[in-house]
Amino acid sequence: MNLRDMIQGAWALEPAMLREIQAIYETHLRGEKIDIPAVEARLGRPLASEQQDYTVDSGGVAVLQLSGVMAPKANLFARVSGGISTQLAARQVESAMVDQRVKGMVLVLNSPGGNVLGVPEFAQTIFEASAQKPLVVFSDEQILSAGYWSASAANAIYISSNVVTVGSIGVVMDRTYEPGAAKRQESVAAGKYKRMVNAAEPLSKEARAEVQADVDYVYTLFVDDVARFRGATSEQVLEHMADGRVFRGQNAINAGLVDGVSTLDDLVARMAADPSQFAKRRKAVFALGSPSSPSAGAAPKDSTPDREEKTMADNTQQAPITRASFEQDHAPLFAQLQAEFTALGAKQERERIQAVLAVGDGLPGHDELLQGLAFDGKTSAEAAGMAVLQAEKTARAAAVAAHREEAPPAQKPSTAPANGAKTEDEKVAEAQAFAKEKGVSLVAALKELGYAR
Repeated sequence: MNLRDMIQGAWALEPAMLREIQAIYETHLRGEKIDIPAVEARLGRPLASEQQDYTVDSGGVAVLQLSGVMAPKANLFARVSGGISTQLAARQVESAMVDQRVKGMVLVLNSPGGNVLGVPEFAQTIFEASAQKPLVVFSDEQILSAGYWSASAANAIYISSNVVTVGSIGVVMDRTYEPGAAKRQESVAAGKYKRMVNAAEPLSKEARAEVQADVDYVYTLFVDDVARFRGATSEQVLEHMADGRVFRGQNAINAGLVDGVSTLDDLVARMAADPSQFAKRRKAVFALGSPSSPSAGAAPKDSTPDREEKTMADNTQQAPITRASFEQDHAPLFAQLQAEFTALGAKQERERIQAVLAVGDGLPGHDELLQGLAFDGKTSAEAAGMAVLQAEKTARAAAVAAHREEAPPAQKPSTAPANGAKTEDEKVAEAQAFAKEKGVSLVAALKELGYAR
């Protein structure tokens, strides 16, 4: 991508600042000398700007100062725009995460936005880093457009007062039309869309539709990332945050863009004292109907680090958490819980099978029944024990019935001997009663009573 393509490409930047940058670079592209003092006078600041490395205070908090227009690399943008190289900034964040001195990080970010190239990657770097160590964003000027795209990836966002501006979520692609360009250049192209956008002529209806589709696509990426980072839905972001408006102070908090008001020193001190209070990701809280904030001078320090625990003013704005949304928004946690629950379920199933099979230790002869119950995936050891007892009862009843069928028919009683000895009929009757009582065969009963060998 050449410089002209980049300048006329997609930007998440305040339109006025974009036009200023385009004017500067168009001058550069024409080979004319840029009047640096005049540009500095219009912007109200010097253009020279060097991106700083992070510093680490005595409490183990890293502070990285990022200021200016965002661009992928440190180049002419850093000189003219006082810019932020997203590439270099990402390296600083990654370095802090492996720095053993660092136990938390504050990104001091003041930016009107910038070119979208490199911004999603920088935001993802912040998002992943904030899961490793507490990481928050602080601003005492502005966090707009691409600046907010990046800031939203932190665990929390704080502003210094109620005059700080936040938001401007949107994408713009400004194009300079040069009627005389065709006289200075000539090109031969193949492909239907290769020269659809020509600097020498206005956009055709078809070309405008293609450019609009490209801007809409980048806008969708922007909105979806903010929703993912801020724990909201894309619909909520579109409704409350992403219509291109710039919110100031308390209005930014009410719109779910910011989590609180604090000074930088206080924020660093709180993180040094207890980094864990910034380790949990804040969720956007929408309270658009709340009253206006006090004046900037009376802005209170933030005392609600866990704003996501507050109930939303309008419960209808809170989208229900479903399995699909949880898996999408919290993929690492979802995978961890899934693995833990699977392991726990497997352990509990092994214990259930072992307990069911152990029921047969006291009542042998029911192995087939217990095997079926053990591997049906649902029967408990208690239920298996009841089933075995019922099977044992049924088996014994069947055995008694079988013995009765085998017994010979009863004989008519004979006259008792005069000497009092039992007759054969009396012996058989007694043996039958004994057999019934003891649950043994008639033969065994006769032997037990001494009437047979």
